[in-house]
Amino acid sequence: MNSRERVLTALKHQEPDRIPFDLGGTVTTGIHHITYRNLLDYLGYHNLEVNVIEIIQQLADIHDVIFERLKVDVLPVYGGLPSEWNLEIKDDGNRTTFIDQWGIGWQKPKENGLYYDLKSHPFADMETPQEVEKYKFPNPEDPARFEGKKEETLKLHEKTGAALALAGISAGFLEMAYWLRGYEQLFMDMASDHKMFEAILEKTVEHKIKYWQKALRLFGEEIDVVVEADDFASQNGMIMSPDTYRKFIKPRQKRLFDAIKEVKEDVFIFYHSCGAVSDIIPDMIEVGVEALNPVQVSAANMDSKKLKKEFGKDITFWGGAVDTQNVLNSGTPEEVREEVKRRIDDFAPGGGFIFSPVHNVQADVPPENYMAMWETWNEYGKY
Repeated sequence: MNSRERVLTALKHQEPDRIPFDLGGTVTTGIHHITYRNLLDYLGYHNLEVNVIEIIQQLADIHDVIFERLKVDVLPVYGGLPSEWNLEIKDDGNRTTFIDQWGIGWQKPKENGLYYDLKSHPFADMETPQEVEKYKFPNPEDPARFEGKKEETLKLHEKTGAALALAGISAGFLEMAYWLRGYEQLFMDMASDHKMFEAILEKTVEHKIKYWQKALRLFGEEIDVVVEADDFASQNGMIMSPDTYRKFIKPRQKRLFDAIKEVKEDVFIFYHSCGAVSDIIPDMIEVGVEALNPVQVSAANMDSKKLKKEFGKDITFWGGAVDTQNVLNSGTPEEVREEVKRRIDDFAPGGGFIFSPVHNVQADVPPENYMAMWETWNEYGKY
């Protein structure tokens, strides 16, 4: 099998020749640039320059030679930037800052800063849904976002045979609502100002629908997976009640996914949601989620064997191969190997499993541990 065949077979809940492997195929299965630099040095690629491909999480752009050496099966495709906006990073002394294309402010400490964190929210002081509706977003159908993408995807398939995963225009429609409004205020809206809450959700979901439909019409023929994300849970449970999710979020998820499938029926929907999401996995399956990421196996009620037994026939687990909170970062290489073997045993039977750690590989992961994970997959990941 080539990589694309391998990934599609797994997504169809069949067993390929081996478990597909993902590094950097999505913005939640990548690697921090610090860890990537250490990994390159460990593998002997001292002269390769490391570039950041995703600024907020500071994820590394993976080199072709590493995709080939590590037998990576998924490659990312990113849309372009709008013509009316340019990234401008400023230095305020202790931090670097920028305002993104939606008007959200970000900052990162210059000393030991690992990520960009939220600084300002353009909807923070809005009082009415009308203000939200009038706020101008950059055009999701701007031709600059799609220029050259058809040719890029064709070349990637011809050159690599990899499965291609298309990134969204932004974070998830709920996560964008958090960022635009500010977490505290949005939770207040969620509890007591439903008109405001829904106005913001409508703004973000409609923006996404326009982008996805335009992108998939222009170059979707070569795309295998679309990447969406939101966070509904914490380590120990949901951050909103399942009823709140079902009232406000679930119908909009369905509308979004239906709009995607309307254009490309055979594309697979990848959905990232951290934490203890087991209560709403049946809901996500119902609205069209086909691959769940990151599969946070350390969270409450997220045991890998139980998840596979209950939901493995209906959803692919894209992630969960090793815990990044307590094992990949701070365990011994042998502990990493034992964890990987366990997760393969739990998730792999019958297909429906794409191998990737829980979320992005963080800056504290030693290269010895990353390679212990990879070597175990390479040895035990065959069907």
